[in-house]
Amino acid sequence: MKIKTAEFIKSVTGSDVDLDSNLPQVAFIGRSNVGKSSVINSLTNHKKLAIISKTPGRTQQINLFLINRSFYLVDLPGYGYAKIPKKKRQQIEGMLDWYFFKSGINQKKIVLIIDAKVGPTQDDLDTLLGLEKHNKNIVIIANKIDKVKKSQYEEQFKKIQELIGDHKIIPYSAFKKIGVGELLNEIT
Repeated sequence: MKIKTAEFIKSVTGSDVDLDSNLPQVAFIGRSNVGKSSVINSLTNHKKLAIISKTPGRTQQINLFLINRSFYLVDLPGYGYAKIPKKKRQQIEGMLDWYFFKSGINQKKIVLIIDAKVGPTQDDLDTLLGLEKHNKNIVIIANKIDKVKKSQYEEQFKKIQELIGDHKIIPYSAFKKIGVGELLNEIT
């Protein structure tokens, strides 16, 4: 599938007419600064569709992007370390819990993004376990693959696969657009 149109619709923090619509949703989740917004921009071929920041915790709401007028890409706040007050971090954690487990929204696919160089952190593994317990349809992106040395590539992916289990892992680089076609095939 080719993405022909991509537009930012709105940011929300809870129930909303667009969020609650019957359009399929593909949600992007991962640690702060793992590249969720960059992955969305690389998929849609728009450099500034989703706002990118070097500051962890920049995304603090649920951002909806309408794709080909037929489904949403959902850019979610990151978990883990963020340069925000503890109370705000707790609000974000509550919002993520609501979106995935309490809202009644049935996400078509959840794209869990991990850092290929770092590998899955405990926060990544805890998130994956929570999604698995609720039978969510998950695909794993190992983003920033261009930062893994070629001599370490195979060993790093073996380690990631052992920690992740049977889930499909797509090597990805938002910067070099590696894995874009494979991810598009997974989410459409």
